[in-house]
Amino acid sequence: MAPNEATLTASGIARLASVGRAAVSNWRRRYADFPTPVGGTPTSPSFDAREVEHWLRRHGRLHHAGTEQWAWRHIESYQPATQISDILGVAGALLLVRADQTTTTDTDLPTPRQLVSHLRTLDPGLAELIGDVLPGQWTAQLTTLLRTVDQLGAEQGPEAAFEHLHNQYVASAHSLSGLAGTPDVVADVMLTLAGSGARTFDFTSGTGSLLRMAADRALRNGTPTRCYAQEINRQYAVITLLRLWFVHLRARHAGHDVEPPVVQIGDSLLGDALPDLRADVVVANFPFGIHDWGHDRLAYDPRWAYGLPPRTEPELAWVQHALAHLSPGGTVVVLMPPAAAARPAGRRVRAELIRRGALRAIIALPAGLMPPAGIGLHVWVLTQSDPHQPHAADLLVVDTTTESATRPLAEIVGTAWRAHQSDDRAELPGVHRTVPAIELLDDQVDLTPQRHLPQASELVATPAQIIARMNEFDRLLDDMRRILPAVRETSATPLREAPQADIADLIRSGSITVQRTAIRSRTTGVTSSVAVLTAADVLAGSPATGSAARSANDDPGPQVAAGDILVPVIGRKISARVATPAQIGATLGPSVQLIRVDTDRFDPWFVAGVMSRPDNARIAGRASSTANGALRIDIRRLAIPVVPLDQQQAYGRAFRQLVEFRAALDQAAAAGAALASEIGDGLTTGTLGLAPPSVPTARTR
Repeated sequence: MAPNEATLTASGIARLASVGRAAVSNWRRRYADFPTPVGGTPTSPSFDAREVEHWLRRHGRLHHAGTEQWAWRHIESYQPATQISDILGVAGALLLVRADQTTTTDTDLPTPRQLVSHLRTLDPGLAELIGDVLPGQWTAQLTTLLRTVDQLGAEQGPEAAFEHLHNQYVASAHSLSGLAGTPDVVADVMLTLAGSGARTFDFTSGTGSLLRMAADRALRNGTPTRCYAQEINRQYAVITLLRLWFVHLRARHAGHDVEPPVVQIGDSLLGDALPDLRADVVVANFPFGIHDWGHDRLAYDPRWAYGLPPRTEPELAWVQHALAHLSPGGTVVVLMPPAAAARPAGRRVRAELIRRGALRAIIALPAGLMPPAGIGLHVWVLTQSDPHQPHAADLLVVDTTTESATRPLAEIVGTAWRAHQSDDRAELPGVHRTVPAIELLDDQVDLTPQRHLPQASELVATPAQIIARMNEFDRLLDDMRRILPAVRETSATPLREAPQADIADLIRSGSITVQRTAIRSRTTGVTSSVAVLTAADVLAGSPATGSAARSANDDPGPQVAAGDILVPVIGRKISARVATPAQIGATLGPSVQLIRVDTDRFDPWFVAGVMSRPDNARIAGRASSTANGALRIDIRRLAIPVVPLDQQQAYGRAFRQLVEFRAALDQAAAAGAALASEIGDGLTTGTLGLAPPSVPTARTR
């Protein structure tokens, strides 16, 4: 095989066949006609892509994939692997040329020389960067890759196709973890704070996520912005420039007269490539903790207007670099590590930023939005201080972690920022507050938002709220008394003398069916995520809260219908529940089994009630290997009493009342515990006093 032909690694074969790498190794041992390696090493061989595809197709093992999946697989499997970032740039250049060819019908693949020539008419700098990595002519491997990318561009549009490939790239190991892109949810927050302007600058652009979103927003608002970037990684800079050019072409096609984007390559601190640039918006997600940032060489740099950053505080150097590139009235928004708000070494620079009104807001984000996943990063908002204007005397602090589960982050932050900028400095306890500068300028200058916000657990309800909740608790207790079914002492009941029927026999007769969801060990070609009903949902009577990835070819699994009985597979006892209205239509999760009865013969509430008898766990349960001390419930082992349908329905109503009573009891327990805590807090803080016995209280009627 010629060295320029397309090859696949074992991982690439596994993705094509939707199996694990172990399966590929087994095929090599078991099938004599499996293609032989054409390169690589004994432990990491490579194979001829065409031979592998033909073999998989002959054996019926080729996973059906769309063009977008094939395009990324060709890029990801490109050899040598060290050039994958460059090849993504070449693919983007081809798509950019297609996007610019608004009137041509030529579908032939341009030669490398033709590609560079067309790029030169758009951006000579981009043409030079792409030309540096192009071969003299397309290899077989590149031809296959680019034709697939070209097809993807024809199907989705060139810009959408490149954005898909970019998103795959930043989620892969090839992009050096979180150094390449900024997640959309974080970028949305930052740009909500930054606003827009005629010039937008990112001095550590990565692959251009912040600038691309800023340019796209500005264009949709009818006020395009010119983007400037500097990036030390050449491959990232190329990707940034390509992404910005796609948006710029859209602006041109819409009739806007705007200048093209500018992207420079180099170290922003040691080699500022745009020293004269003053931008209206400066945004950045720079690398943290780089102590060899040039402290000794930049000791007398004019950018340090707020003090020389200590060697251990590179983030404060980045912040002052951003301010040095900001025009009057502009806004800087940067991501920061939480430690930068409190480290002792940086307190003098932080204090100067506060005194001179440059630092306007610090927002704490929830952990897990981006690497490092275990840390909730901060967003700092700064403005260029004006010596002719009075300095801002306060700082907005926002803690989004308390509200992020109920509202979008951008909405939380945007609401707080708009309130801070207005004359009405609205505050939300535990979420955001405007802090006077005098409170911050102490020995530590600790700007951590949580330090200056009372947490939700520390907040005391108002006396009126506590009294109202006491009355609500009384009503809840009264409702619980009414829920209990009316019963009496008796020596004989229909259930005691009724004959027993094995559920296994009822299943064979067809009057009862049992359904389970198959557990999939691996799901590939994921096209959607579906909500599934978990065991916890069954016990709580809540809607489906679980989720599962599913491809277009997957069996959707059983769906819950009205009257179905749901039983967790594992538990210390049998907990059978009739599906609630909110659970109807949900997909059954693997931890739940579903029982469907013939309603002409059985009442679902009756069957659920008699199945849940405590002694049944000894019959239906066997030791579980997945939960300590729990049982794996096999309902086929059970027997249920057989009584006429009208008697089943009478008992069913009672069993239903008991389920409602247990739910109300749990609600009362939670409400009572919270109420006791609030009353205790009210008494200790002095907002509540003890009422004399003659004075009516919430408990007197």
